[in-house]
This record gives sequence, structure tokens and C-alpha cells, in this order.
Amino acid sequence: MTKIKTIGILTSGGDSPGMNAAIRAVTRAGIYNGFTIKGIYRGYDGLIKDEVKVLTTEDVSGIITRGGTILKTARSKEFMTPEGMQKAYETCQKEEIDALVVIGGNGSLTGAWNFGVEYDFPVIGLPGTIDNDLYGTDATIGYDTTMNTIMECVDRIRDTANSHERIFFVEVMGRDAGFLAQNCAIACGAEAAIVPEEATDVDQLAAFMSRGIRKSKKSCIVIVSESPKCGALYYADRVKNEFPGFDVRVSILGHLQRGGSPSARDRILASSTGVGAIEAIKQGQRNVMVGYRNNDIVYVPFSECIRTDKHFDKRLITVLNELSI
Repeated sequence: MTKIKTIGILTSGGDSPGMNAAIRAVTRAGIYNGFTIKGIYRGYDGLIKDEVKVLTTEDVSGIITRGGTILKTARSKEFMTPEGMQKAYETCQKEEIDALVVIGGNGSLTGAWNFGVEYDFPVIGLPGTIDNDLYGTDATIGYDTTMNTIMECVDRIRDTANSHERIFFVEVMGRDAGFLAQNCAIACGAEAAIVPEEATDVDQLAAFMSRGIRKSKKSCIVIVSESPKCGALYYADRVKNEFPGFDVRVSILGHLQRGGSPSARDRILASSTGVGAIEAIKQGQRNVMVGYRNNDIVYVPFSECIRTDKHFDKRLITVLNELSI
């Protein structure tokens, strides 16, 4: 195998708090171990267009506290084509990049896997997504910060819900996974969570309403995972039509959830996995995601972390139901 001297790093897909901490960790651990580190701006689009710059320790100084990503990010349709991937490979050759570290979620790591296989190129992934939906890691970079942001927002909404005796449907992100909604519902003392993992088993709204709203509990918070077909607006309309006696409001938190300074937990996770990425490259590994499981760094093949669904602990539904009486 060709000796690796230069490592490229990019962030792709949706931003998440802690991405900058991961960039800092990869850069400094790489330089410490004798590698040249090159930052690739705007994700795979930047790799295609050769938006590349050498990173120094000074370039990443002070960024551990910042949300977002200093390398910017984008979703690249062109990279999904053979022509786009070829241009990206040509950039790697031109810039003498011998390995890539990709920070992102499911789609980003799928692109990393395809690129690595197509060109027999060393690629290491870091789990950067607020959704926490990647198999093989207990948590993803940005998840903890996002949960805390949602909790703070819902705590404020609760004040209004109590004052006006309303049902609030609060929509949170999560894509096809209900980890944010379910855990935030427990943390916020919400009365219910509507998550994708239960969508095929039961009418979650009917189940919630059938439990009854006690006379002493005239306000309610329901956390709903985003969905193009049945998000918070859908369930609010159903309540208005099926239970017209209730005053209903909707709050869609949207991109508010992505921003903000990362929590201590996310900074530590990003730093540990960032150093783990450099260690993986030193070991000659490729096409793996650096995860964190049972308080230890693990290396998960892309084929597993992308194709395998992460386990959703349905016991948490019971916890929420019992505590929301």
C-alpha cells in the first residue's frame, strides 16, 4: 500500500454541533503524527471543484466552541454520478491527497463508501449527524447538543401551554429515526412522543388520546418526529377535527436545532473519534466509520453502519407512558 502522507478532511450533508471539534481533532492529531492535513471546503462539491487548503494548528485554534463547520457543507448531486466521482478522484491526485476523512451522516458515509470502493481509496468516516441513526455507535456528533437545545425550547413552550391550557405539537428533526423525539420527550416531561418506529404498529395519536387527559392536566406537550406526510401539522389537524374541544397549537423547531455551541459530551465525542480516525489511517484501515460504543472507540465497516438499522429501545415508550399519567 502506498505510504499515506496527506489526509483530506471534509464535512458533508446537514451540519451538526461538534463538527468543528472533529475538524480540530483530525487536524491536530494528523499533524502530531506527521501527516499533512488539507481541508476540503463545501463537502463533495468542493472535492469536485478543488476547493482545497492546507490546514495548520492555527487554522483550527478556538473552533472547538463553535457550532456549524468552518469547512462549510453541502449536499452534492454531482458526486453521485460517475463523472462527478471521477472529478473528485482527479482532485485527490492533483492535491496529492492519499486518504480522506469524511464527517457526516448516512448519505455522506454512503458516498464515502462508494468512492473508497470505486477507486480503492482509503476513506474513514466520522458520525456527524444530529439524528443519531448510524448503526455501530452509541451516539453521533451533534446529537447531545441538539437534545439539549430541544429541551430548552420545549421548556419554554411548556410555560405558554400551561398558561393557555393548550395541546402543543412540537416537531423535531430525526429523518426516519425517532431517537430525538423519544428521548427529548422523556427529558422534557412531555405527555407523548410520535415516532417512526411505532408508525406501523398503532395509531399513535389515538393511543395517546385514549389514555385520557386528566382534569388536572389541561395542557399537553407532544413531541413529533418530522415527516412529509404526518408531521406535527397533520396531527394537530386531526385533533382539531376529531377532538374539537381542545385548543391546539404547533411549533416546528426546524433548523434552530442544528445550531449552537456543542455540549461537553459532543466535544469529547468529536475529539475522541477524530483522533481515532488518524489512528485508523495509521493502522491501514479503510472504509470504516469511527464509532464510540461502551466508552470505547470502535471501527465499524461502512457496509454495517449504513445498511443496518440502529436499534430503537421501545422500552423508552413504556417509560414515557408511565411517567406521563
